[in-house]
Amino acid sequence: MDSSLKSADLLGQMKLHLSTDAGKEITKKIGLVYQLNIAPKKIGVDEEIFVVDLKEGKVTKGPYEGKPDATFSFTDKDFLSIATGKMNPQMAFIRGAMKIKGSISAAQKFTPEIFPKPSKL
Repeated sequence: MDSSLKSADLLGQMKLHLSTDAGKEITKKIGLVYQLNIAPKKIGVDEEIFVVDLKEGKVTKGPYEGKPDATFSFTDKDFLSIATGKMNPQMAFIRGAMKIKGSISAAQKFTPEIFPKPSKL
């Protein structure tokens, strides 16, 4: 995925991960679509948009066609911290490091467990 964001590397790994048996289990278990708006430094500024589709088992760049179950906005750094389990998603939300639109119950299923363990970021 063509991007200057470090998050794009992790999302590229996730794309591969979803094609494995472990990834297919995640897709079957979650079955939701998430749109991620990731900004280099400040939420809302120069965001790049990615879709993690856990219905179809794909990761794509660009806005979702239709209505995602939940949309998250964060900075590149905070997204990596959350996805790698270094930052608790609830704390990130409370501190304003992550913004959520859409279903809160869908958002609660978006946890570090759905991401592949990063081999090297």
